[in-house]
Amino acid sequence: GDTCSAALYLDGEVRERFAAEAQRQSALILPMMDGLLAEAGLQITDLDVLAFGRGPGSFTGLRIATGVVQGAAFAADLPVVPVSTLAALAQGHRRATGHLRVLAALDARMNEVYWAACGPDAEGVMRVLGDERIVPPAEVPVPADGGWHGAGPGWAAYGAILAGRLGDRVTVVSAEARCHARDVAQIAAADFAAGLAVPAELALPVYLRDRVAWARR
Repeated sequence: GDTCSAALYLDGEVRERFAAEAQRQSALILPMMDGLLAEAGLQITDLDVLAFGRGPGSFTGLRIATGVVQGAAFAADLPVVPVSTLAALAQGHRRATGHLRVLAALDARMNEVYWAACGPDAEGVMRVLGDERIVPPAEVPVPADGGWHGAGPGWAAYGAILAGRLGDRVTVVSAEARCHARDVAQIAAADFAAGLAVPAELALPVYLRDRVAWARR
């Protein structure tokens, strides 16, 4: 998306570097990682696992994230935990508000949103309920009941359409919410403990959209 962040998770404590600077992720991410490790007095080989936001999201952002994590994981011989960007967005909204029912939305362009309903698992970690989708905002699934919060830049881009579709099912919208690496780390720590890490070559992005551009006649 329009931000870049890195986080270091050490025995439950999370340190993060975050910048809202679109188009500069490739220049920012490695210095962020190096700075966090240096601050903690660690080398990357001291870590147990790496994690990344595997999407859905912008194609360029996902390629950068995937390339960085694969390169670092190969070099340090570390496993990787891929984390849903939508679940991490919901995790951040829960961290900020305490709310447990989140409709996470990212702007997918082409008049579509990346969309997921998210809620906590037994350990309190936010998870995607059902499927992640790419869908026109006027066709997002309508929950059976109310009490949901909307979060993410998809709400900024298509708020009026989503509000018309969902009505009183949604009580609060945080369109300014963004995916943070600290929330990717929280989910990844739980997944790593559950044995869900993969080798670097299997740390792949999830685009959801097969068509990446409109054909021109």
